[in-house]
Amino acid sequence: MEQFAIGGDLPVRRIGFGAMRLPTEAGPAREASIALARRAVELGITLIDTAHLYGGGANEELLAEALYPYPDDLVVTTKVGVVRTGDDWKYDARPESLRVQVDEGLRRLRVERIELLQLHRLDPETPLADQLGALRDLRDEGKIGRIGLSEVTVDELARAREIVDIASVQNRYSLLDRSYEAVLDACEAAGIAFLPWRPVLGAASEAGSELVAVAAELGVTTAQVGLAWLLVRSPVILPIPGTANIAHLEENFAAGDVKLTAEHLERLSS
Repeated sequence: MEQFAIGGDLPVRRIGFGAMRLPTEAGPAREASIALARRAVELGITLIDTAHLYGGGANEELLAEALYPYPDDLVVTTKVGVVRTGDDWKYDARPESLRVQVDEGLRRLRVERIELLQLHRLDPETPLADQLGALRDLRDEGKIGRIGLSEVTVDELARAREIVDIASVQNRYSLLDRSYEAVLDACEAAGIAFLPWRPVLGAASEAGSELVAVAAELGVTTAQVGLAWLLVRSPVILPIPGTANIAHLEENFAAGDVKLTAEHLERLSS
């Protein structure tokens, strides 16, 4: 499978894994999550996405238990800027809070540096320069390698890039949900990695006639067609499909071998 270098110098295979759905509670479900994370690495996945928000850090701890010490080519990217308060959550990208969240992430992931750290959401109560300035400081201190954003507009991305180098954007995007098309185009023009979250949910659940027909013609699933379309749509796209099922994990990764013809692409893109 071809690779993309995040930030120009961090190569990963183009289909990654989103760990959000992995159960973290003690018992058989946790053991299954650990087995799935290890299977992802066995398959050759080199990009795994998690976040401070997922289980209040429990997802990060799960990945460390499953995979530490990490293979040299594995990138575990995490996100900060959204915190849990009891059963609720809130935006919190104040500089002092981001510093605490990053330090907690380093501890949970058992690393001294997070190679790709993404701001989970822009905090509307904190000046953008303060949020990104704090991450820039943490990068300069060596705690972060590269900085990414999530759920941003074209204008927000442009303003952010005036403050600090942006290596990635993680927005919702799929074959059947292209509301962030302009953001993807901006990322492609700038060579910024675009990590679509929920990249196959629509494709897997939608009984669209062309989607189903193309999948049947190729002998693959609609989810695999959706992922294959993303890989062709732009060279900067790095899908991170999530699942708690090993068979689905293997199916998603195998989408990298699905070959769509020009006719398939025309039918799907319309």
